[in-house]
Amino acid sequence: MAGVSRLQYSSEIRLIRVMCSGRVDLEFILRAFYNGHDGVFIGGCKLNECNYVTHGNYDALSNTYISKKIMEQIGLDPKRLSIEFMSGGDGILLAKVIDRVTQQIKDIGPLGQAEGMDKQALQVKLLAARKLVPYLKLVERERLRVPERSESAYRDFYASDEMTRLFDDLIGEKLTTSQIISLLETNNKPLSVSDIADKLGLSPSQVSKHMNSSSRQGLVKYDTDSNAYARV
Repeated sequence: MAGVSRLQYSSEIRLIRVMCSGRVDLEFILRAFYNGHDGVFIGGCKLNECNYVTHGNYDALSNTYISKKIMEQIGLDPKRLSIEFMSGGDGILLAKVIDRVTQQIKDIGPLGQAEGMDKQALQVKLLAARKLVPYLKLVERERLRVPERSESAYRDFYASDEMTRLFDDLIGEKLTTSQIISLLETNNKPLSVSDIADKLGLSPSQVSKHMNSSSRQGLVKYDTDSNAYARV
C-alpha cells in the first residue's frame, strides 16, 4: 500500500509493505487518509494466482470497493484510492502504475481542500468511518460477499443497485450517525441542528432524524439553555 504525501507532489510515494494484499485492512486505508495522505495505492498479486489458499487479493479488492463507497458518502473523491494486480516480475508495469496514480492524485489536488472540505470536518468524517471498521468487517463478511471470485463479478456487484441499497440500509445511516457523534465528541460546546448540518454538509432534516434516534438511545442530550445538542 502506498500513500502520496499531502506535503509534497513528486514522483515519490510512501510505500508500506505487507506480505499479502489481503492484510490491507479497512482501518489501514482510512487511517492513511486520516493522517493526511492525498492518495492510497494498493498493489496485489494477480487475481487467481495468489500464493495462499485464502486468495487475500480478493479481500483487498472488496475492501477497496467498500472504502470507495465510504469516501463517496463522506464527500471524498474515490479516485484517491487505487488498486492494481500484477506479478512480482512486473517491475516496469509497477513503475508506470505508480507514475499514473501519482499524476492522478496531483490532478485531484490536496486532500479535503480539493473537495471543498475544511480540515476539522474531514477529520471528523474519517474518524467516524474508522470507528465503524469492526461493524463494516461484519457486514462485509455476512452480507456483501460476492459468490463468484472474479474481477468482473466484484466490479458488477459493487456497481449494482443491490449494493447501493445494501450500503444505504446497512452502512449509510450508521455512518451519518457516527459522523454526528464524532463531531459532538470533538467539539467544546453543544451544537444546534443547523450548526451540525453546516459543519458536516448534511441537511437539517437528516440531522434532526439522527439526533432524535441518538437521543432515545442515550447517546446525546439536548441542552435547553442553548437549544443545542451535546454528547452524553
